[in-house]
Amino acid sequence: MTIYAKDVMSTDFETIHENAPIEDAIDRILNGKVRKTGHRNISLIALDDYGQLAGVISMYDVLYHLRPDFLNYNFGAEADAFMWTGQLKGLVAALKGQKVNQLMSQNVMGASIDDHIMVILDKMIKNKYRRLPILENKRPVGVIYISDVYHHIFTTLK
Repeated sequence: MTIYAKDVMSTDFETIHENAPIEDAIDRILNGKVRKTGHRNISLIALDDYGQLAGVISMYDVLYHLRPDFLNYNFGAEADAFMWTGQLKGLVAALKGQKVNQLMSQNVMGASIDDHIMVILDKMIKNKYRRLPILENKRPVGVIYISDVYHHIFTTLK
């Protein structure tokens, strides 16, 4: 049996404009759609003014940017839990002033609807992607989620 991207991709994915307030993305991720496999969407495809892929904003991206910048330079957060007391509310408030394009993952790799599932899986595994936009003329027409690849392979070929 041959499986292509078009056989596994979800066409019911959520998008957001790259200049939207991050608060909109946070709310939409909190209330993400549940796919037919039972998994909840924890990311949005960010689009530019032309409807083309600009990036992906995920729960991981939001949480990564919630952290203070100094943690990116290996100054440990675990040093003292006391130092974090009362800090979280201010970090959330600072995050809320941002736009999606300031936090999203950019230079996102895509795939074609006619790519074989093993080509897709190889890209996802090697790059540790949890999702891969499926593009036609730089416009997203679907998204493949790693959990859906797993579900499709092991329910179809068991």
